[in-house]
Amino acid sequence: MSIKSIQEPAPTNFPGTVIDLETIGSFDRQYSDSRIYANHKIVIFGAISNGVLAQHYVSSSEHIPLLASGIEKILESFPRPFHSFNTHFEIGVLSHSLGKRILFERELNRTKYEKKQHVVIGLEIPEYEDPFFGDGLKCMESWKSGGADGIRKALAHNRACLLKERDILLKRGAREPEPLSVHLQ
Repeated sequence: MSIKSIQEPAPTNFPGTVIDLETIGSFDRQYSDSRIYANHKIVIFGAISNGVLAQHYVSSSEHIPLLASGIEKILESFPRPFHSFNTHFEIGVLSHSLGKRILFERELNRTKYEKKQHVVIGLEIPEYEDPFFGDGLKCMESWKSGGADGIRKALAHNRACLLKERDILLKRGAREPEPLSVHLQ
């Protein structure tokens, strides 16, 4: 099977779902709306909901479209509200990947450019064995390098991000996200 999934227990005490994506691609900085994220392709879709941490992923570029098509059904199974750290990224990438606007109701960062790693340190949240200490670019490079070790490290990073975001939500709550103008091509 080209799309793989793994699950593990992850205690939750909040309504809704925490979502974190790992992608390959680049930002299109000529735009200030959702199109800035249109070149990103999802390689790992992670979520924590109802006491379960689940990751859906592909290990080769050729299977990325299959993952994108499966995500829509996965999203429908999750309770709302959707939470993420930097909702603009998740909204933009998911909306362009699925070809329709995807909404997130809760934002975990206090300001648009707040660094997750600073929050993790400030709230004394563990690293959860993140091989990249919050560096998403290293995660992208690891996935692109291929091989079992590269994919394993990318999954470990995504898992750590989900657990850190869960802890941020539990320790300081969430806010309403700033709107993002979505322009689908």
